[in-house]
Amino acid sequence: MSRSPKFLPAGKIKSKVLASLLEKYCSSKGDERVILGSQIGEDAAVIDMGERYLIAKSDPITFLDYQQGFYNKIGYWAVNVNVNDIATCGGVPKWFQATVLLPENNTTEDLIEEIFKDIHTTCNNFGITVVGGHTEVSTGLSKPLVIGCLLGEVEKGKLVRTSGAQVGDAIILTKGIVIEGTSIIAQEKEKELLKKGFDHDYLNKCKQFIYDPGISVLKEALIANQNFLVHSMHDPTEGGLACGLFEVAYGSQNGILIDYDSIKIFPESKKLCKEYGLNPLGTISSGSLLITLDKDDAHNLIKLLGENGIFASKIGIVVKKEEGLKIIEGGKKTTLPYSETDEITKIF
Repeated sequence: MSRSPKFLPAGKIKSKVLASLLEKYCSSKGDERVILGSQIGEDAAVIDMGERYLIAKSDPITFLDYQQGFYNKIGYWAVNVNVNDIATCGGVPKWFQATVLLPENNTTEDLIEEIFKDIHTTCNNFGITVVGGHTEVSTGLSKPLVIGCLLGEVEKGKLVRTSGAQVGDAIILTKGIVIEGTSIIAQEKEKELLKKGFDHDYLNKCKQFIYDPGISVLKEALIANQNFLVHSMHDPTEGGLACGLFEVAYGSQNGILIDYDSIKIFPESKKLCKEYGLNPLGTISSGSLLITLDKDDAHNLIKLLGENGIFASKIGIVVKKEEGLKIIEGGKKTTLPYSETDEITKIF
């Protein structure tokens, strides 16, 4: 008697499953020009192009439902999440392609133009050239999907890897967490939240989190990498800060010790997460950047970022692998829970 198939939840594929697949099918191992290929936690691929490294990244926008007048922002979103992964490698983003898939019987030419306009405007603001892609109206879709592919460059001596974290490193977090998640919740649940008594202006402020404090980490990544010997950088996206920290630990084969009270959570983020029973540490957090570097450089980096208008704080340290992933809250040290399934999935 055959077993019923086990369907997977929304979100990232479990790390153990993905690691097994990469071990079986990764084809980059024999290519000497591939400096960094498919690995758990690494944000992009790196290819040797002679004088410089080429950084390649592909990332989709999925955690959004269709609402007329909002989907032009999907272009802004798609560019930024790919830019962030080039930035965490220490690189400069250069060339962008987008695959835009649109739902049948729910797509207008005006909507397509809005998405195109936002992609091109966002790329222009970053100095990125749009070099192509693909657009179609597809059957079976309930909402638009945009899959970005971005290429960038980095000097060979400035390449940063998620796996580069070293024991004794300070762990720096920029801005705060749940920036992206706050905007998504306010947008997707606006009507429901208004009925619950939330104010229009309050929700509009939350929706604008993608712009202020913003989901881009390019500025802080460049400041850090140009002025300090950065050991690793990583942006916590799906699975939030907790999953991002796990990926740093997994990639570097180290442990991590975090101080909960040092993590900045915006009041708006706390309120919306509480409303829907979401753990802020596990909620999608584009806009935050994790940086590890020598503990003696931590204060100066935080100061320099502050001078450039970017809040940052030391939230923990990298420890030996056998110490595991731990968090101190209320004076008590416990295991830091994480999941590849983002908390944001609970609202859909």
